[in-house]
Amino acid sequence: MGLAAGRSRLPSCVSHAFLVVAGLFILASIPCEAQLSSSFYDNTCPNALTTIRRAIRTAVSRERRMAASLIRLHFHDCFVQGCDASILLDDSATIQSEKNAPNNNNSVRGYEVIDNVKSQVESICPGVVSCADILAVAARDASVAVGGPTWTLKLGRRDSTTSGLSQAAANLPSFRDGLDRLISLFSTKGLSTRDMVALSGSHTIGQARCITFRDRIYDNETNIDAGFASTRRRRCPVDNGNGDDNLAALDLVTPNSFDNNYFKNLIQRKGLLQSDQVLFNGGSTDSIVTEYSKSPSTFSSDFAAAMVKMGDIEPLLGSAGEIRKYCNVIN
Repeated sequence: MGLAAGRSRLPSCVSHAFLVVAGLFILASIPCEAQLSSSFYDNTCPNALTTIRRAIRTAVSRERRMAASLIRLHFHDCFVQGCDASILLDDSATIQSEKNAPNNNNSVRGYEVIDNVKSQVESICPGVVSCADILAVAARDASVAVGGPTWTLKLGRRDSTTSGLSQAAANLPSFRDGLDRLISLFSTKGLSTRDMVALSGSHTIGQARCITFRDRIYDNETNIDAGFASTRRRRCPVDNGNGDDNLAALDLVTPNSFDNNYFKNLIQRKGLLQSDQVLFNGGSTDSIVTEYSKSPSTFSSDFAAAMVKMGDIEPLLGSAGEIRKYCNVIN
């Protein structure tokens, strides 16, 4: 009597369950966009980060300068077509290597350290961990190895099958750049002016070649301390071609420790590169430099946050790119 002819009603709980299952099926059919994740290798290569950390610690213990080189290597990778390990590719029939770009050639280093790390990781997890992720982890571990900050890394980048030599000259900052140029370059990568100043603080470690600071120490500008210039001239002759590759510490005070002395140096007009001193030269970034010079903890936390943001620049995800077996060649 209570049923319509030829029809039956499902109990409400059954119909509700059906709707839930149907909804889950629809959600499952929608492709998920791949994302970077701090737990990316937890199941596929659980010992990857430990292996990388050990290798980087060994490399830095052999040569303290290598810490700065590895941070810079990651930076120069990310600023040219994203954090995709394109900087590691050698010349080939199909590749024009970024290593030959003006701001990389005879300047960027640490390639052999990354190759060694990749070899170790491949021995425990073949074809799993990308060279792009190794660059990111190496930069973080290099910072820690010289007393700098650590940060939680997001992983899952894949390696490019192309190089960006033509982009390198346009996208990489130069030691001659002025403040507006630096702000603009970083802005195009989604990094703020504050990020730019914080990342420049990586010059608290490392060394520069005479050819990159010769003009600054001999131009007799008012924004360089005379005694500092005199000291740097001892190892950097005035004539081009003479002593071009002679090295000087970017931070004269504590060249092998990651601290905030870089910013104190700028206030004293002792920035080694023109692109350093422009951060404190009567411009919009003076206040940030002053803040970092007074608060090492603020600098450290801002540097870590900026490194995370930099590591997010245009990564290859999901099925894009590849996982190279050897970092210097495509598969």
